[in-house]
Amino acid sequence: MHEKSAGDPGTQRPVRSGIIVAGAAAFSRILGFIRDVMIAAVLGAGPAAEALAVALRLPNLARRMVSEGAVNAGFVPLHAQIVETGGAAAAAGFAGRALTTIGLVIIVLCALATLAAGALIALLAGGFAPDDPARDIAVTATRLALPAIAVMTLAALISAVLAAHGRFVAVSLSPLVVNLAMIALLAAPLLGLALTPERMALALAATMSLGSLVQLALVATALARLPGVLRLRRPGFDADQRRLVRLAFPALIAAAGSQLILLAAMPAASTMPGALAFLHYAERVFLLPLGLIAALAGIVLLPRLAKQARTGTPSGFRTLARRARNDALLLALPAATGLILLAEPITTALFARGAFDAADARATAGLLAGLACGLPFAVLTRINEQILFARQRMRAPALVALASFALALPACALGTNLAGATGLGLGIACAFAGQWFALHLVARDRDRRSRPRHTALIRWRLARLIAANTAFALFVVGAQAFLPLTSLPVLIAFCLAAMLVYGLLAICAGTLGRHDPRHAMRRSHRAA
Repeated sequence: MHEKSAGDPGTQRPVRSGIIVAGAAAFSRILGFIRDVMIAAVLGAGPAAEALAVALRLPNLARRMVSEGAVNAGFVPLHAQIVETGGAAAAAGFAGRALTTIGLVIIVLCALATLAAGALIALLAGGFAPDDPARDIAVTATRLALPAIAVMTLAALISAVLAAHGRFVAVSLSPLVVNLAMIALLAAPLLGLALTPERMALALAATMSLGSLVQLALVATALARLPGVLRLRRPGFDADQRRLVRLAFPALIAAAGSQLILLAAMPAASTMPGALAFLHYAERVFLLPLGLIAALAGIVLLPRLAKQARTGTPSGFRTLARRARNDALLLALPAATGLILLAEPITTALFARGAFDAADARATAGLLAGLACGLPFAVLTRINEQILFARQRMRAPALVALASFALALPACALGTNLAGATGLGLGIACAFAGQWFALHLVARDRDRRSRPRHTALIRWRLARLIAANTAFALFVVGAQAFLPLTSLPVLIAFCLAAMLVYGLLAICAGTLGRHDPRHAMRRSHRAA
């Protein structure tokens, strides 16, 4: 293979590609949030909303698994190795066989799941009564939405081929199509196209599959512009395909850890009227800070950890890992504090309109407050996963994710029985805490000689973080007493101001460490 010149337009520069990927990911999250605000306004928390939440759970799980880079993590290094050892033709054959083999398996599994949609709903939402109208809608909507899983998997495999050749525009922008299509459908009543809640739920489920087909068409078109990079082969699990599965499958399970815990909450949620919809809306808010911090960890932290693991010293790797955990808590604790204390204003400002009434907002707020208690643990779990990924230990996070799924089932059932929607959120938080603790035992510092000194340093930093967040909580409570935070513009303005206030409190408490601007000022003064 001849190396492309720097001026070749077919090869995108890394900085430009990084900006495109980050911008598209941020825009996708914004569109997803707008979509869910519109779903709340149109469907509220009634049977149609619950049915749609169940139907979209597995496609959203699959989408999160393949969009977190887990497919690329297994495919791209193996593809590059085959290019070096066997040449471009061998790599094209490997890519083609991966597409046909894995695609065929996923299509067969999705077809079987579609036929068994009734049994699938009984597993996901066993609390539905036999005569519950939400159950029948959920079965039909699930059959309409399940094909999206197969289509998104094929799109992810093609995207991995494009990523291996440095093409990121189509890979980054194509996932936006699904959210845009669903938003357009939800806006249809504004144009005079009136649909009943049941028909709207079914139409949204079908749009998930149709939008995924458009996404597949976009990446396939981009692939067609690269002739010779993919040659379709007869399906078969040869040695390279088995290596791909061994590399990518644990990463896929680990990437879906938080989604698996939320999936385990659905049987308990289905025993309460409206709770499946409450869980869906609360989850959207909860995933905003978690997704942001997880994206930062994947983009910024993992490359540094991987480089340190390859070329640095063990002590340097441990120092970088401890700093990453501290920085994660620096962001996660105020986010959790804000979500807990402002849960009702947030849900009211975002969702309380149209078919979503004040009672629905209060129930969603209780679930969100309980769920937010697990945010620091969920964030630290993502950091520990990156630490293990950098050490090429992929199996441990996957096993812990599956164990956390098993823990979440009884925790959510118990919490729901004891405290309703808030107890359901606390049960999910307990599962996140268990997941963090298990990964902490796996990823913790093995150097016993340095533990006492590091333990004392961690306790001192944690005490400062608690002090800063206690002061921040008092500020939030005081502001809530004087400001109409149920107004969305006021809430947005307050959140921006709260970031500045927390920054000042963190500086005063000395929790910023090396990020403290006073340290930079002292260094510049000494240099002068």
